[in-house]
Amino acid sequence: MQPRIRRLRDFMANHGLDGFLVSKPENRRYFSGFTGSAGVLFITENQAKLLTDFRYMEQATDQAGDQYDIIRYGGSTDNSLYKVVSGLVAHHKLCKVGFEGDFTTFQIYSSLIREVPGCLFESAQLDGLRVVKDERELGLIRKAVNIADQAFTHILSVIKPGISEYDVALELEYKMRRLGAEKPAFDTIVASGLRGALPHATPLSDKLLAEGEFITMDFGAVYQGYHSDITRTVVLGCANKKQKKLYDLVLSAQTAGVAAVASGKVCRDVDKVARNIISDAGYGEFFGHGLGHGVGLAIHEEPRLTVSSEDVVLKENMVVTVEPGIYLPGWGGLRIEDTVVVCAGGSEILTASSKQLIEIQ
Repeated sequence: MQPRIRRLRDFMANHGLDGFLVSKPENRRYFSGFTGSAGVLFITENQAKLLTDFRYMEQATDQAGDQYDIIRYGGSTDNSLYKVVSGLVAHHKLCKVGFEGDFTTFQIYSSLIREVPGCLFESAQLDGLRVVKDERELGLIRKAVNIADQAFTHILSVIKPGISEYDVALELEYKMRRLGAEKPAFDTIVASGLRGALPHATPLSDKLLAEGEFITMDFGAVYQGYHSDITRTVVLGCANKKQKKLYDLVLSAQTAGVAAVASGKVCRDVDKVARNIISDAGYGEFFGHGLGHGVGLAIHEEPRLTVSSEDVVLKENMVVTVEPGIYLPGWGGLRIEDTVVVCAGGSEILTASSKQLIEIQ
């Protein structure tokens, strides 16, 4: 964890901060290895402390004790988290402390400024420090992707007329857990027929699968904290002419989007490559979301492959999804998604499941 802490300290120095409170679970885990549900990292140029409560003292010591001093809070009002933070800020004579404004509630912020009136608390965003993955992280993401791939292969043997979308999702999640996933990466999406026009078709429904329908499945696994994300659309029975046409169109856009991913590419330009293919075919208004997003300790991370990404540039060993889709109200829709690693001369597709149109007979 030491190189990560060093990068955090460099970030603090560049932003004029003499301390930082890290509370977002993904960042807390990234900088310390601690996986408990309650805790705050207190970082200065020379100190690294993990504040947690009675429930996690032993776990914190096991997971982060080699790099962090473990401090217990709670048990009384005199030992609340904010009282402990106040004491640390005063002891180290800190003047300007960073906190994660995108995660910290107003109530927590109010408590901080009330308990530590002599210190300026400044919001800062740390997620950018996680965007480039190291080899260990890439290995864990590969494993999470492999689990999802195996689950997709399994579900093809389960899908049949009369089974509900809910049961398909349940079987996907059960299979991923049996294969070693900690949990699903997000709420599994299964959308068939007309519901395919809903990009995030939740909640899961008891709609039954029927012959001739597209079935879009968007799911992923979490393995040792790291996420995977895959979407595949299949047909139950034989695809009709329109289904084949739109599937080929989305596949062309998805393939072109993956090919456009490379270190040095501007995110919005990658989005445009895929989006233009769909727009030129007359379906641009039916592809209303971004082309993709970063994946790691969170299912949605930076960078974002969207038209509004401005001048964000891809870097080697970032991990992103490429997931164009078309959604037609009153007809249905489809999406195809891979998880890919950004490389110097292109990209590496981690998702191994076939992207050819599968007709389940």
